[in-house]
Amino acid sequence: MDKTVIAVNGSPRKNWNTATLLGKALEGAAAQGAATELVHLYDLNYKGCISCFSCKRRGGPSYGKCALQDDLTLVLAKIATADALILGSPLYYQTVSGEMKSFLERLMFPYSVYGHPEPYTLFPRKIQIGFIYTMNATDEQIKNVGGQERVASHEMILEMIFGNWETLFSTDTYQFEDYSQFVSDYFNPEAKAKQRAEVFPRDCEKAYEMGARFAEKSCNEK
Repeated sequence: MDKTVIAVNGSPRKNWNTATLLGKALEGAAAQGAATELVHLYDLNYKGCISCFSCKRRGGPSYGKCALQDDLTLVLAKIATADALILGSPLYYQTVSGEMKSFLERLMFPYSVYGHPEPYTLFPRKIQIGFIYTMNATDEQIKNVGGQERVASHEMILEMIFGNWETLFSTDTYQFEDYSQFVSDYFNPEAKAKQRAEVFPRDCEKAYEMGARFAEKSCNEK
């Protein structure tokens, strides 16, 4: 049976930095024989967690799964049987997009257990999880504002629930095709173009390798 790798795009753009990197990751997974799917969150109509606690009710029909029925329901069902999951989001004010945050609430909370002691997760197995972040700031700028620390809580919880974890940061990304059309004097268009031409392709290679590695690990572990 084919292994399944799902990628989730938390960017409003379908053909720009985040989506491109996710596409490369899925190309790598497909090259290893995995079935792949790319989900664009901005195409879906859904909300974040509404704190109904149906997923925590003892003996309830929705114990361990989200009870909300909307466009995210099928996506969550597919993830429940996937072999690997790769998430992608631009960093807006040093955190993930609003759509990605709402998605993460719906993904993580039903599997999180308030019980003590362990286990802390209801997810029945370990799968590969990756997160690809994009941001127009440089590595140094992200470090100075604590960007990596701000997203670390998502990574910690996802690792606790699903198991294996990898992260890829693609920084100093190219925002516009023509910088002269926008108020963006803070940035050097020539430097941005150079980064796009020389560094972003290497990030694409890293994303491809992540997808290939995830598919290969899934095949070996099943």
